[in-house]
Amino acid sequence: MKICILGAGALGSAIGGTLAASGADVTLVSRTQAHVDAINRDGLTLVSGNGETTVKVKAATTCRGLTLADLVIVLVKSFATREAVASVMPIVTPDTVVMSLQNGLGHEDIVSAVVGRERTMAGKTYVGGVYLAPGRVIAGTQDKLTVIGELDGCVSARALAIAAIFETAGLRCQVSDNIVGTMWDKLLINVSTGAISGVTGLAYGPLYGVSECEATGIAAVEEAMAVARAAGVGLSIATAREAWLMAAAGLPDEFKTSMLQSLERGSVTEIDYINGAVVRGGKRYGVPTPVNATLVACIKGVERRLQETAKGAVQ
Repeated sequence: MKICILGAGALGSAIGGTLAASGADVTLVSRTQAHVDAINRDGLTLVSGNGETTVKVKAATTCRGLTLADLVIVLVKSFATREAVASVMPIVTPDTVVMSLQNGLGHEDIVSAVVGRERTMAGKTYVGGVYLAPGRVIAGTQDKLTVIGELDGCVSARALAIAAIFETAGLRCQVSDNIVGTMWDKLLINVSTGAISGVTGLAYGPLYGVSECEATGIAAVEEAMAVARAAGVGLSIATAREAWLMAAAGLPDEFKTSMLQSLERGSVTEIDYINGAVVRGGKRYGVPTPVNATLVACIKGVERRLQETAKGAVQ
């Protein structure tokens, strides 16, 4: 199976590199030229609690000229989904599966609008990744589950085949007959720490040492769970505190959420697809979401400050 990782940043590199290390035919697509050059020249170095592993894997900045893909895993930032998926069409065949493993809600609708619902699968992953330098990432894969599924809830042969490839690489993977519930489960994880880490600038070690941050994260998850219940979504996570603890399980103290990593790069975050999705759901179903609304406002404020700082630096 030829696999294309569309959006090989920290997480995409962690997953793609781990798959490649097991012998899978993987191509990483990243817009960062320095990252691509380093991978093609020296290999991709995966840093974990077990040490470092350097993997030989192909990398490119665009899909142009790549061979046809059997599986495209979408891991670009949420706001870039439509453009990125459109760019992969030259390597998509009638049998290609395009599967989003992105954080947040709504990506599968965007993917299916571009490639067709029959080619679209959805999933969520608890694998973590931190970009350290070109060609070098922290890969938080140990005991981290990835759940995938068909949009109609069937357990298909192609879903089972993809799961088997993940398992062969040492990436725990399950096929779900309730992928919508799975996506909400992952949303709870992201809601618990992403925005708080972004606002405070704290990696997981110090973040989990602040009781007020824990209380805020748990309160944000409780709101999200209330929205999910109002929407009739079946969750596997039973309590908000469980989501808070799951977010950091198996990850090093220096781990940084993707939202914090985006802010440190001066980039726009995915807040609208995470805490913002909870706020929109709350409005739709009449569920109050003041904690998530506050976190959205704070992250938007940080984004604006970074934009103004960058603008001043240019002037």
